Amino acid sequence: VCVCNATYCDTLDPVVLPTPGTYVKYESSKAGKRLERSEGSFQRSLHAPDLVLTLDTTQRYQKVKGFGGSVTDAAAINILSLPETAQDHLLRSYFSEEGLEYNLVRLPMASCDFSLHAYTYDDVPFDYELAHFSLRDEDTKLKASGGKGIPLLHRASAMSKRPLSLYASPWTSPTWMKTSESFVGKGTLKGQAGDKYHKTWANYFVRFLDEYAKHNLTFWAVTAENEPSAGLINNYPFQCLGFTAEQQRDFIARDLGPALANSSHRDVQLIILDDNRLHLPHWAKVVLEDEEAARYVDGIGIHWYLDFIGPIQDTVVPTHELFPDYFILATEACIGAHFWERDVILGCWDRGNQYSHSILMNLNHFVAGWTDWNLALDLEGGPNWVKNYVDSPVIVDASEGIFYKQPMFYHMGHFSKFIPEGSQRVGLVASKESKKTDLEYTAFLRPDGAVVVVVLNR
Repeated sequence: VCVCNATYCDTLDPVVLPTPGTYVKYESSKAGKRLERSEGSFQRSLHAPDLVLTLDTTQRYQKVKGFGGSVTDAAAINILSLPETAQDHLLRSYFSEEGLEYNLVRLPMASCDFSLHAYTYDDVPFDYELAHFSLRDEDTKLKASGGKGIPLLHRASAMSKRPLSLYASPWTSPTWMKTSESFVGKGTLKGQAGDKYHKTWANYFVRFLDEYAKHNLTFWAVTAENEPSAGLINNYPFQCLGFTAEQQRDFIARDLGPALANSSHRDVQLIILDDNRLHLPHWAKVVLEDEEAARYVDGIGIHWYLDFIGPIQDTVVPTHELFPDYFILATEACIGAHFWERDVILGCWDRGNQYSHSILMNLNHFVAGWTDWNLALDLEGGPNWVKNYVDSPVIVDASEGIFYKQPMFYHMGHFSKFIPEGSQRVGLVASKESKKTDLEYTAFLRPDGAVVVVVLNR
């Protein structure tokens, strides 16, 4: 790990493009290199190496939306628990040109498991007019306004040379709208699409966007629901709201789509699924083969938690082939979520490898970007009100006023810093003479004309 405090933090130089005939290499290694920069020039070699990768920029694939992480209540609490200059070092490490240059930020709409308690923005029963709708301290003191000086999202935005794309995901509706009348456990919206519960829930999205707009924060997108399958599981342990693919289709067609389209937020994009990819291509077919729903949808979100039982060739690839006009974005991933995994392991290189492997696999199969889960957690992997502790690329030790940048952090940087929004994946093939290799690799043509090749050697 790399240790940062109020006075010291390792930084990166802004990327400077190499002159023609030369290249720049950035290398990280288990032995201790962390995005170490070196330069070289191309030469014709007589000795053919074991592996030759040939670039073909005439083969063009998907364009990139970006890379980033999530500002949960827990992430915000941890970042703000540091001395102010250390907070700046942490935010700069992620968002500035001397850091990873993240451009995607996912925000839970009200609480999730990484909150101190369960809440929504309107917990007053049967308030169909949403007269009592209001942001909470978690938003106004931590993320959007007030608080210590300028809040996190504005600070991140000010440090970032690239425009940030924020997107929001709800975990649960108010309990009075739910069949379970509870934040947790199996439960869906009461009634059916088109009724007062569904209309009110759709308007809740609009009100959320309205309130954040008052704090000068606008959103690139919303997801229709975080992990809609979770709310269909008995005794689900934290905030959820169940939808089948059919229920999501009808909710979008009759309620959410029209509510957004008729609001001042009609340009906010709508992402479906936002759940494990094994629901594909079924989920996409159900929603996007319905013209009424499909016209409101822009993209499909996927989580990584059950990737081992949903191979990408059987899920994401057929979805892209069926619906090439809709982007596919990886919207959540973290390590430590499975019961057999330790929560936080400081300095674990293999966890960095797991991030890179997932990102490469996704990018090579039409996915437009990758979003990590919590930007920062404490040494326990929290706070989390149901003790669902996990790992994070940045771990904060508030008692010492320091934070640790883990291997996962630097692995993220090999993608986020060098593959900006608008880059397009291009062909990269191993020559026939190449010995069989365990290397994983991808290539992108950037908007500025430079080519980026990322290679992982596990």
